[in-house]
Amino acid sequence: MEEKIVRRHKFTDLKSLNVEIRSFGAYSLNNDVTYVEDGIPFIRGVNMKNGRVDFEDMLYIDEKAHKLLWKSEVKPEMVLLSMSGTIGDVAIASKKWKYPINSNQDIAKIDTKGKLNPYYLYAFLMSKFGQNYLKREARGSVQQHVFLSQIERFEIPLVSDEFSKCIQDVVERSEDTLFKSKELYLQAEKILLEEVGLSDFKPSKKSINVKSFKDSFLSTGRLDAEYYQPKYEEIENHIKKFRHSKVSELVTFINHGKQPPYVENGTIRVFSQKWIKDKGIDYSFLDSKDEPFTSEDFAKQHSEYVARKYDILYYSVGANLGYCHNYLLEEPIMPGSFITIIRADKDKINPIYLGIALNSILGRLQAEKWKSASAQPYIYPKDISEFLIPIIDIEKQLKIEALVEESFRLNQQSKHLLKVAIKAVEIAIEQDEDTAMSFINNHLSKI
Repeated sequence: MEEKIVRRHKFTDLKSLNVEIRSFGAYSLNNDVTYVEDGIPFIRGVNMKNGRVDFEDMLYIDEKAHKLLWKSEVKPEMVLLSMSGTIGDVAIASKKWKYPINSNQDIAKIDTKGKLNPYYLYAFLMSKFGQNYLKREARGSVQQHVFLSQIERFEIPLVSDEFSKCIQDVVERSEDTLFKSKELYLQAEKILLEEVGLSDFKPSKKSINVKSFKDSFLSTGRLDAEYYQPKYEEIENHIKKFRHSKVSELVTFINHGKQPPYVENGTIRVFSQKWIKDKGIDYSFLDSKDEPFTSEDFAKQHSEYVARKYDILYYSVGANLGYCHNYLLEEPIMPGSFITIIRADKDKINPIYLGIALNSILGRLQAEKWKSASAQPYIYPKDISEFLIPIIDIEKQLKIEALVEESFRLNQQSKHLLKVAIKAVEIAIEQDEDTAMSFINNHLSKI
C-alpha cells in the first residue's frame, strides 16, 4: 500500500541519484580493531534508537584503527542506517558532534553529496514509508540484515527544495533543543558540585587502606577490600564538612519495585531499568509497542510501588548501578524489582536536588562502596539509606530544580519536533506539500 502511494509522486532511488553509500569494508578488519578506554567514538547499531545516536554506552577506538577503517568514518550530515539486528534504526550525524567519529560494520553511511537534502532523507526513512521499505527488505530468519544493494534501490519521492529545507529546519531545531536540554542538566550538576567544593574532585587511585578488625568487619560486617578503598572515605569525609543527612532521614519511602505481572490488556506501563540512562530517563518507552503493561488492579493493591511524579528511580542491579533520576511525568508507571523507588520528604529536601545529588559523583562513589561484592553488582535499599547527602542552601536547590525541569521540557520538545518533521513528510506524500507545511507551521506556532 505504501509503495503505491509513493509511486503516485515523481520518485527516484539512491543509486540513480549517484549518492555515496559506505559500509565498513571487509569484515576481517574487525580483527584489527582494539577498543580503548577513551578515544574516537565507534557507533554500533545498539547506539542508534528513536532517530538519535546515544553516546552513553559507546565503545572507542584509537587513531590507528580509525585510519584503517576510513570507509566507515562518520561525517556531519551523513544519514546513518542500521543494516543488521534492529532493522530500521536511523540517525543523522549532527554538525554539533565532536569529530572524528567512526562506526562498525552494521551501519551504512549515506552521503547525499548535495543530490538530496539529507535531513529530508532522514525524515523519510524514519516515516512509515521508509520503515516499510526497511522491514520489507530485511533478510534472515534469526539475525536480520539489509544490504547496500537493497538500500540503493529504496524509492524516494521527490519534493521541492522549499519543503526539504523546511524539514531540515525542523530537524535542526530539534537537535538544537536537545543539545540545550543536555547543557541545562550539566549546569544543574555544576551548581551542586560547586556548592560542595567537588568541581575538581579526583578520587584517590590508591587501592590499599589499612583498617583494624574493630574498625572494619566488627563495625560494618564487610570483609571485601573494595568497600574500604580510600576514595570512599575521602568523599564521605568531604560531605561531612557540610550540613548533611542520611538518605533515610530525607525520604518517606525507599524500596525495591514490586515486580508486576504482565497482562495483555493492562493499562499501567511496566518500567524497566534499561530506560534509566546516565543523564536522564529515556521516556520513549511510553511510545514502544513492545513494552509490557500490568493491570490497574495490581497497581491499586500495591499503590505505594506505583511511581509518582518526582520519585527517584534508582538502577539497583547490573553494570549501570547508581544511575538514577526523578520521574517527571504525571502518568503512573510500575517499576520492576531491579529498580529502587526513592520518595523524598518534600518538607526536608527538594526531590530533584536529591535526585541530582544521588546521580552525581558523590552518589555514584557511595553506590560503588555499598554495592554487594558478588559477581552481579547489587545494592539494597537499606544501603542506599546510609548514603550521606550534603544539604545546600534552599535557593540553590530550587535553582537546580528549575534547570532540571527546563532540561526535561526541552528534551520532550525536541522529540516532539522530530515527530512533526516525520509526520509532515508523511502528509506531503499522502496529500500535498502545502498541507504538510500548514501542519508544521501550526505546531511550531504552539511552541
